[in-house]
Amino acid sequence: KGVMASYDGGDSQIARRALTKQGLEAQFFLEFVSDERNRSGMYLHVGTDQIRFVPLGQRNAAPVPLEEVDTVTFSEVMRDCDLFVGVTSVGNDPEWTDQGVEREPFRNYWQRVSFGKLSASAKTRREVLERLIPRLKIAPVLLLSERFLHVQGKRKAYKIHLGSSNIQMEPNDQYLCIVAAPAARGSTKKLFVPFDGDSVLSLILSKAFMLAADDKIEDPQILGQLARA
Repeated sequence: KGVMASYDGGDSQIARRALTKQGLEAQFFLEFVSDERNRSGMYLHVGTDQIRFVPLGQRNAAPVPLEEVDTVTFSEVMRDCDLFVGVTSVGNDPEWTDQGVEREPFRNYWQRVSFGKLSASAKTRREVLERLIPRLKIAPVLLLSERFLHVQGKRKAYKIHLGSSNIQMEPNDQYLCIVAAPAARGSTKKLFVPFDGDSVLSLILSKAFMLAADDKIEDPQILGQLARA
């Protein structure tokens, strides 16, 4: 079950997954963090909280101790939660900082997610890139550091964060806003990557190829940012 509307009551703040074979229910607690809603009354932004496992069919029971949850089940549930947070996080919204004062309370979070320490999935992504980069035709202009994929373009040098895919321009770390085309967001249908379902990895690679050939960029919004940097 998903979350998101106040008219569902308090229960709407728990996302649930039934694990029938294990006799468990995974519960992912969320909370409403702003009053922004769409026309259907659903909240646009939620904050994440604890994850619990309870006996199936006993939603209000005490949580099952984690040592009693088998490692595969635990891993799969945590992977689902990580994908949810990773894909929907405001840290992945390249236009977040340009959307008005109502977003101000979350600006520090955006900055931390966009360019801060890597999550577990981002660290895995880094390992994949470490193996993949030498096989790319643009490998000579790429450098992998702890948190970033550095790209030496014709116009400027860039660094792409491995967690969010957001971009900073070197040497002053000025933010470069590049918005993926709607059809391209979350799509890896035509891009075969060795980490199934990781749309952020495909974004990092597509941005790296574009920035490596930044002298061929024609988008006026991107060119305007490059000129001001």
